[in-house]
Amino acid sequence: MSFALHDRLARGSFDLGVHGICRVLLKDQAHFPWILLVPEVDASVTELHQLSSAQFQSVCESMRLFSAGMAEWPGVEKVNVAAIGNQVSQLHIHIVGRHQADIAWPGVVWSCAEKKNYGADEVTAHRQRILGWMGANS
Repeated sequence: MSFALHDRLARGSFDLGVHGICRVLLKDQAHFPWILLVPEVDASVTELHQLSSAQFQSVCESMRLFSAGMAEWPGVEKVNVAAIGNQVSQLHIHIVGRHQADIAWPGVVWSCAEKKNYGADEVTAHRQRILGWMGANS
């Protein structure tokens, strides 16, 4: 198997480690708490249904864990989960915390033209929160 994180995913996020078979990334878009799960599988696997049963179970468990954590993120009213891949074909799952006052509501986060990067202190705080989810459920 050959795994390499797509450059576009790497450039726009902070690497938080691995949960199950998924590389865990915090998207650098401070308008929304946004996690990317990237299954560390062969590059030929671009869709969820192409995963083996064991791989699919691992990815689903990670999706469940991070969705539940996102639901507890301060201010989050709705958790959006998607595996789209129109711009980056590498299989990856978006888990995004939304609320009615966010900049893109009720539209999709991809339509938000305004970029807001995290400050170093925010990244540290979010990393601690997310690693706590991972540590409690590894």
